[in-house]
Formats: sequence, structure tokens, C-alpha cells
Amino acid sequence: MYHYLRNRRNQRHFPLPFIENFLPTKHCNWPFSTFTVQIPNANPNLEAVPSNFHAHSPQRPNLLSTHNLTSTHPAAPSLDISPPFDQNTLNDIISSNKIITSYIRSGDLSSALRVFRNMTVKTTVTWNAMLAGYSRKPGKLTEAQKLFDQIPEKDTVSYNIMLAGYVQNSDMETVWSFFNSMPSKDIVSWNTMISGFAQKGAMAKARELFLAMPKKNSVTWSAMISGYVECGALELAEEFFEFAAVKSVVAWTAMISGYMKFGKIEKAERLFKEMPVKNLVTWNAMIAGYVENCRAEDGLKIFRIMLRYGIRPNHSSLSSVLLGCSELSALQLGKEVHQLVCKSSLRDDTTACTSLISMYCKCGVLDDAWKLFLETKSKGIVSWNAMISGYAQHGAGEKALHLFEEMRGEGIRPDWITFVAVLLACNHAGLVDIGLRYFDSMVKDYGVEPRPDHYTCMVDLLGRAGKLVEAVDLIKKMPFKPHSAIFGTLLGACRIHKNLELAEFAAQNLLNLDPQSAAGYVQLANVYAATNKWDHVARVRRSMKDNKVVKTPGYSWIEIKSTVHEFRSGDRVHPELASIHEKLNELEKKMKLAGYVPDLESALHDVGEEQKEQLLLWHSEKLAIAFGLIVVPYGTPIRVFKNLRVCGDCHRAIKYISAIERREIIVRDTVRFHHFKGGCCSCGDYW
Repeated sequence: MYHYLRNRRNQRHFPLPFIENFLPTKHCNWPFSTFTVQIPNANPNLEAVPSNFHAHSPQRPNLLSTHNLTSTHPAAPSLDISPPFDQNTLNDIISSNKIITSYIRSGDLSSALRVFRNMTVKTTVTWNAMLAGYSRKPGKLTEAQKLFDQIPEKDTVSYNIMLAGYVQNSDMETVWSFFNSMPSKDIVSWNTMISGFAQKGAMAKARELFLAMPKKNSVTWSAMISGYVECGALELAEEFFEFAAVKSVVAWTAMISGYMKFGKIEKAERLFKEMPVKNLVTWNAMIAGYVENCRAEDGLKIFRIMLRYGIRPNHSSLSSVLLGCSELSALQLGKEVHQLVCKSSLRDDTTACTSLISMYCKCGVLDDAWKLFLETKSKGIVSWNAMISGYAQHGAGEKALHLFEEMRGEGIRPDWITFVAVLLACNHAGLVDIGLRYFDSMVKDYGVEPRPDHYTCMVDLLGRAGKLVEAVDLIKKMPFKPHSAIFGTLLGACRIHKNLELAEFAAQNLLNLDPQSAAGYVQLANVYAATNKWDHVARVRRSMKDNKVVKTPGYSWIEIKSTVHEFRSGDRVHPELASIHEKLNELEKKMKLAGYVPDLESALHDVGEEQKEQLLLWHSEKLAIAFGLIVVPYGTPIRVFKNLRVCGDCHRAIKYISAIERREIIVRDTVRFHHFKGGCCSCGDYW
């Protein structure tokens, strides 16, 4: 089959770029979806079956609509208006079936069962409705089996419902045995099996069934394509997609998700543009794909296009958009999304509320995050984790730990993510002993095995506190091989405490694991610069050049009226640069009168003191703050974001600026949030 597909391949080329040339296409107004397409459901009613497959249209594996009660099925009793049913009896059956179906859809199995038991006459449709309710509910497979055995006259739908129940709640050997025992199989039966094996990653078995299958429809092809995407066999997915007899929206969306998953963004854009029909899940795949590939700005653009088409987002759309807002610190758009949530049926959705909490935390508005947390009616572990992490990132260690204890009091069991947040809170607050106790308690009291993220937090906790030897000992005792982030964290601590020997040890290990790590070279060069070993700095920089390692340039940004203004150190392109420099020069004079002395160690260049002071004055965060002071109304906090760690001189200067200008200034760097007010910082100079 593979070679057959390969030989018939027909290459096509599509124009790019994508977003600028976006063309209108048809869209499915499907009900809100709460999942990302992975493996297509075996139910063909979830996707349109093309006209050329009409002759082989499958029977429905789910509840039969009561509007179709007069239709017949191969093994089903006829429900025509003829003995033994009179019209009143038939009407009662139809009414009861509707009530049962309604209860099952709402998850109220007990009420459905009560109606079922009170029915004097039951049809196979009635039995199938109850069977679907039990077979789909986790932990109810035994009850489903008993009910299946009691059905007086089973039809193919009955067998398909039971087969789907086995796929969802049992092993594939049991599924295979039941499939082989079925007296008759239709296209739904085969699709259910193929989807089941695809979900389990057993694509060889799925392929075997695919080739043996007598008739195929769009669901069949979608199951194979999605299965190959999920198991990472993108080339095979492409082969099947190229030669699918009919490409459903599920197949198109699966390929888009696959391309995004493997970073092939242009191919995803091409498919999205060429799709004849799109649904909400397709748009979600594009939005999430952009955000996951560090192109959040494009994700937000396509979200706006989606809204212009009148397509209403679901919580999956909003989660991706809010994550994009968090990455870009696009607070204004985040607030607009919040308004969308409030006006929709998602206002009480826990996932949507949790995404909003996380967005407000990451955009530096902790008060709004806390207000939302209190208003969230049903708080799961994810909601608690988001709020604890928010407090940890903002340096409110005691509040984070208090909230953790409150969560425990509510009977919610912490998971590994909770403990990452708790250890981060201890780290940023310098609570070394408490952090060590929580690290031990994690395994002893909760059975949570430490992961690399936990060890990274612990190395950072010990390293920042100057316990570098203990940090190295912990690394050596790790039950798995240390990853690059561990040594990067240790190297950062060595820079803070100017421990040259351990810095060289950490850098060597980091570069052995990741030879292209710019952070390894830069951090080591910074340690050498802090100890005035400029020849060593030059050697490190030469090594970077020889190995073609490019340093990530530092930049800061600030959002003003939905527009993001970006600044780089020594910026020469911003249209308001003259006013910004004037403001900085004015601030420098006031700061020095107040006692500010530039921290020349933060100027990592071998130049004179005067030039170092000028370089420090034009650091990107200072430029962004000066611009904020000019344009942000008095009384409104100035929020600045930086892609690297804030330097020591900027941290010192911003404290003075907050006192002189009497402004609240919030700065987020790669490590944490700093809240400057009245000459003090929330970190207590420990960061």
C-alpha cells in the first residue's frame, strides 16, 4: 500500500506567505468542541461522508434519533405502525426514548435507568440507548456487558456500541476477540477497530485492518492519517492524506496539527489556506500551533480573523490565545478575551477561568488573577496550581505557601506541577530550609517522584543562597542524568556569587550537553567579566564565534493602547527616542543626587567608566521605563517585560526611579516579577 501511494503521488505547490493572502473559505458551524483533534471518532456522523460513499453509508453507532424510528435495520425488529404496537404505545416508546437520551447526554445515568425500567415495552433502540450510556461511562463496562447480554434482539448497532465500549475501557486483545465474534460487521465496526488501534499507537495492526477492510469512507482515512500523525510518522500520514479517496475536515485538521507539531509551519499554512471546509477545531489547531512554535503574534492574528468570520471560540481556543497573550504580555487583548468569556457560556468554565488566571499572573496583574480565582466556582488542581504559581512568580512566597496549605485543607491532592510551584515560591523568597522540607515531603507524604523540574528548582534554591557545594552534591545524587537546564541554573548561581571554579565546571558540563547553548558562553563570560578577567572574556567570545553560536539579543517591551513598543539596548530606531533620552538624562541627574551609583560590573565590556555608564543608561529596560513614564498616565502601573534577566544596575536604578517619580513599576524578566514602589522591590534584592 505504501509503495502504491508513493508511486501515485502528485506534487502540488501553493503560494505563500499565508496570513497576508488569506482567502475566504467555507466553514462548518459545528458545536463548540472541547478537545484538540487527535484520533477521529469512529462515528461517521461527526464528519460529512461524501456523496460517492452514499451507497455504503454506515449505520449510526450512537443513539438513534427518534425521528428515524420507522426505519429498519438488518437485525432490528420492524417499528412500522403495525401489531404488536398501536399508535399510543409507539408514541410512549418514542417519548421515553427521548427522555432516556436526554438524561444520558447530560450524564444522568441513574435517571435514564429509572425511565428505562418503568417502560412496559422496549425496542432495540431503547436498549441501545441505555447500552451507549453505560459503555461510554468509565468504570461501567461490567454493567454494559450485562445489559448487552440481556438485549432480546441485538442489531449491528448494539454490537458497535459494545465494541466502542471495549475500545474505550478495555485492552485491545479483548476488543479483537469481540470484533471477531460479531455476527455481522459494517463500516462503523471496522472504523471503530482502526481508530482503537490508532489510539493505542498500534499502527501496524491498524494498517492491516485498513487493507483488509472491504469498504472505506472518510472516517477510515481520517483514522489512519491521525494515527500516523500522533505516532510521529508524518511521512506516512502525508502519503495517506495525499491519496485519501475523500478528505474530511478531520483529516485536514490532523495534518495541520501534525505539521505544527513538527515545526513545519509553512506546510500547515498551505493546507489551512486550501481547505474546502474548516471547523472550530481547525482554527484551534492553527492558533495553538503558532503559539507552541513561538509565533504567538501570528496566533493572535489568526484568532482575530476567526472572530471576523463569526466563529465563536471555545475554551480550547481561548486557552491558546491567553497563552499567547501571556507570552507577549498582551494585557489589553487578554482583557478583551476575558470579556468574550464573560459574555459566553464559558463564563463558568473552569478551564477558561484558569487560563484567565494564568494570563493575568503572567501579565503582572496579580490582583485581578486573585479576584478571578475567588470567583471560580469549581476549582480543580489546575486552578490552584495556576494561582500558587502566580504568587511564586511574583515573589509572594508566603502567600503561595499559605495557599498551598489551604488547598491541602480542601482535600485536593497536590501533583508534580504543584510542587514545582511550591519549590519556586521557596526559591524566590529564599526559604531554603522550608524548600528542603517540601522536597522531602513530596515523595514521603504524597508519592510524587522528583522530576528534572524539581531538581532544577532545588539547585536554584541552594545556589542563590550561596550553598553551591550542596547544589553540586544534589546534582551528583540525581537518579537520572542531569539535563542542560540544571547546569545552566548552577552557572547562573555561580555568576551571582562570583565562584569562578564552579562556574567553569557548570559551563563545561552545559556545553557538553548543548554545544550551541549561547547561555553557557554568555554566563561564563559574565563571571570572567565580573572578576576583571577580560582576556578570558575575549577567549570565550572567540570560541562562540568559532562555533557559530549566536547570543540572543536582549530586548524589553511595553504595551501602550494595544500597541507593543520594543526596545533594544542602545536603541536607535524608536520614533520617540529623543524624548526618551532626554527623560533618561533628567532621571540620571536626579538619581545621582539621591545617592545612586552606577553598578559598573553590570557593564560587561572592557571600556572606560564613562562609556560604561552610558551603556548602562541605555539598557533596554531603562528605555522602556522612560517611555512608560512619558506616555502612561500617572497612577497607572508601568509594566515592562524583558527576555533576559534584569541586570544589577537596572534593578538598582529602577528602585530610585520608582521613588523619584512616585510610580509603581512592574518588571518581568526570565526569572520572576519585580514590583518596584517607593524605592523598594518586592524581591527584597534577592533574585
